[in-house]
Amino acid sequence: MRQLTEQSLIAGLDEAASRCPAVARALRQVGYPALRHRPPGFATLLRTIVGQQVSVASANAIWMRVAGSVRPLTPEALLAADDDALRACGLSRPKIRYARALAERCLSGALDLGGLHDMPDEAAAGALVAVPGIGRWTAEVYLLFALGRRDVLPAGDLALLSAAQRLFGLPERPEPAGLLDRGEIWRPWRGAVAHLLWRYFSATRPARQNEGSSLPV
Repeated sequence: MRQLTEQSLIAGLDEAASRCPAVARALRQVGYPALRHRPPGFATLLRTIVGQQVSVASANAIWMRVAGSVRPLTPEALLAADDDALRACGLSRPKIRYARALAERCLSGALDLGGLHDMPDEAAAGALVAVPGIGRWTAEVYLLFALGRRDVLPAGDLALLSAAQRLFGLPERPEPAGLLDRGEIWRPWRGAVAHLLWRYFSATRPARQNEGSSLPV
């Protein structure tokens, strides 16, 4: 079974903790995280694009304006909106291009979001990153939160990297490859551990310290 549920999230973390003392220590410190889930589809993927490289607060504010301006939030309605209206929502010119590229590919069938459900993780990620504006982080966050893939680890996420630095007592924030190396022991529950690391990041962040969190919206 590839999907995370409330029950499998706990079971997966218990299994990972039995093999990794760092995961066991994080669980003792912050407890089990809640399962994050968003409905799969165009709107959720668009929201993930909106959240790229901006703070959580900014992403939420921009998304609320987009959702209020583009109704219904479908590929057709997005393409019908003019650039001025989208810029007024707070979208940059590149993100407007990315949003339109996503809408066009969803409408043409070049990107079959429904078909991702039956694809292996790497194949699904590859289908997503083929769309302009969707990089590895965006694809993996969508697979984790919208499709519940239990073994997806968005290793480029700054919050996860900062959490790993603290948890493992590293002098510097690790590179994504370093987090992936450490995460090998967590298979097939790397997505569950990612949930725990986001919780650990939030719970252990020093007051008033901004580490460029890229926590998904």
